[in-house]
Amino acid sequence: MKTIIIRPTSAADWPALKATRLAALLDAPTAFGTSHASAARLSDADWQQRAISTPQRTFFLALEREQPIGLAAQVVAGNGDCHLIAMWVHPECRGLDVAQGLVDAVKQCAVGNGHARLVLDVAQENARAAAFYQKQGFVFLPEWEPLESHPHIQVQKMEWLAAA
Repeated sequence: MKTIIIRPTSAADWPALKATRLAALLDAPTAFGTSHASAARLSDADWQQRAISTPQRTFFLALEREQPIGLAAQVVAGNGDCHLIAMWVHPECRGLDVAQGLVDAVKQCAVGNGHARLVLDVAQENARAAAFYQKQGFVFLPEWEPLESHPHIQVQKMEWLAAA
């Protein structure tokens, strides 16, 4: 049985965060609001800053034997909405509860920071992800918008509400 650790990143994790995020953007270029090219242009100082966990932004790495195999983040938008973003699991590790562990970590972080609601965006074409999010308690909202990195793709908002 594989031992997988999921934890928030710290400044020292920036190389792993950068490598994992870039791998995700190469693996699924139309699943994220940013492109590989724009992420690759970020400086090491930018990645170091992103790796520091704050109530406004926390990245989580899933690690197997210290090797990153997954990523997710919670980010608070300017309007106060707490978002699940950057969700990705290495193709060889899909179906092993890594994704569920990452979503659980983001939910706990959001609730711990006072957010009773978590939202995400998913493309209709990404049926596997949409079905997974539904199993995690997310429901579709009647809200659509173009994906920032690929405006021809429409994403639908989903929300999860913490138990009262």
